[in-house]
Amino acid sequence: MTEETSARGAAAGGGPGARPEGRWRTRGHIPFPLWLCIVVVYPVASLLFRLRYRHLERIPVRGPVLLVANHVSVLDPLACARLVFDRGRIPHFLAKETVFKGLAGTILRAAGQIPVARYSSTARGSLDAARADLQAGNLVVIYPEGSVTRDPAWWPMQARTGAAHLALTTDAVVVPVAQFGPQRVHDYHTKKLHLRLRTPTDYLVGEPIDLSALRAEVRAGRPLDTPLLRETTDLMMTRVRHQLAELRGEPAPAAVHPGPGHPRRDGIAGSAA
Repeated sequence: MTEETSARGAAAGGGPGARPEGRWRTRGHIPFPLWLCIVVVYPVASLLFRLRYRHLERIPVRGPVLLVANHVSVLDPLACARLVFDRGRIPHFLAKETVFKGLAGTILRAAGQIPVARYSSTARGSLDAARADLQAGNLVVIYPEGSVTRDPAWWPMQARTGAAHLALTTDAVVVPVAQFGPQRVHDYHTKKLHLRLRTPTDYLVGEPIDLSALRAEVRAGRPLDTPLLRETTDLMMTRVRHQLAELRGEPAPAAVHPGPGHPRRDGIAGSAA
């Protein structure tokens, strides 16, 4: 386990403290609304979390990336944004539509974040926006569970299939990420905020998932039906669960906790809260 500073050096292939390849230039032009987000998020994440990364170098510094992560807290985007930024990328999150209200919502939209109207027909437009973002070569963060896990022990719950749509209809590198720690600051289950500085927060970045065979089937005409989307979703989330087990040093339970409510048949996913 390495701290955030030495992890950035390891990502570069150099010694501790070295900058990862392209840390600044790969971020490209940063518009003013995004700078506003960075000015808020970066120091807050640094104060709240003592971030510890494993294999940060597995996140490509260029090209389209779909980062698939488990969801343990409403504060996940703060810590994950710092993770991605430390790798020299700009994260674009799919987040629930209620976050995009007022001035803050205007800034988030201008900063490239993507609202999701869950359980509605307009959710498909969110996937289209995320797909366009990936096709433009950006990095998109998605939480396939669609909401903070309801599992009492913080293991991933049943995921929706929106992430699978994106993974199968783009050429993005699909990177599974396990995280554990933000729930110690905000416990979604009890709705309690436990403000403390530098809470240990761990990330394990997995090897990219090879979806070439399934993508070839889709290009050959296989429909994006429920069995295919569920197969792809389970493949991604199994990787995340195994990484989380490694991160926590304990085996994942055999059963997967069910998600809340009754998801739409097309399984639109991806909110950041």
